[in-house]
Amino acid sequence: MIPRLDAAKIVARDPETLDQLRDGAESIGFLTVHNTGISAARMRFVLAAYRAFFDLPMAEKQAVDMAVTGANRGWGAPGSEQVDPQANPDYKQVFDCGFEAPDTGLAVYAPNLWPDRPEGFREVIEAYYRDALAVAMTLLRGVAEAIGEDAHYFDDKFDQPMALLRGNYYPPRPDWAGDKDFGIAAHTDYGCLTLLGTDGVAGLEVLNRDGDWIAVQAGPGDFVINFGEMLEMWTKGRVKATLHRVRGSAEERISVPLFFNPNHDTNVAPMGSGQVILAGAHLQKRFNETYLHMKKTG
Repeated sequence: MIPRLDAAKIVARDPETLDQLRDGAESIGFLTVHNTGISAARMRFVLAAYRAFFDLPMAEKQAVDMAVTGANRGWGAPGSEQVDPQANPDYKQVFDCGFEAPDTGLAVYAPNLWPDRPEGFREVIEAYYRDALAVAMTLLRGVAEAIGEDAHYFDDKFDQPMALLRGNYYPPRPDWAGDKDFGIAAHTDYGCLTLLGTDGVAGLEVLNRDGDWIAVQAGPGDFVINFGEMLEMWTKGRVKATLHRVRGSAEERISVPLFFNPNHDTNVAPMGSGQVILAGAHLQKRFNETYLHMKKTG
């Protein structure tokens, strides 16, 4: 059972809600939240902006193709990612943007690429990115307290976050798709916390502890939360990163994950271990293994 939690009760540190949050983080690795301050209407507006972008002619999307960069900024064509080396490249399209700090020279802080159309796209997405960051930080504070750490343990490690906002477009599952073809193949997320808004179309599946794939669904206004391998390592396995996938169905689907990751130079080695593992090095390695244009240069 995946818990459905009231975000306002997480903020208020309601004991029962924190118990459910801890269970979701430590045993399942997934939960859903509502009452975050991002309304269903706001989420539909954001989804509509991404839909308008993905509906553009191919030539316009290619003008902001991330394949011509050394970073994950802009549009990613079908087949541009391979999250599972045992499966074929994923058949979804994506649009990525993130925190900019170009003076660092680091690809994880690269300048964003924005299309000329649809009108207002950049403004809508940048505003949502800002507000989603605030929600993710609030939830991460709740996670910290739920697992027995100080609620503000993570605060100073996320003031220049390697936070990536993505629009995913999953077309109807193609007729040619076989057993190794997915909208996105089975994977664990690479970073810390993922805040996922969706249009409500079914598609996301999570591998439970019994080895069964179970559906996880949340309509606009509800958010799916899951945790990445970086946070699992950082918390010495107290927080779980869980395999999930999108096989695809007869319906198209749009989802909007915010991958909330810490500052590049944050030490994400297991707490108290005395080791040093930089968040940026971990994340860049995983990007280089996933994005086909980075595999060629990474």
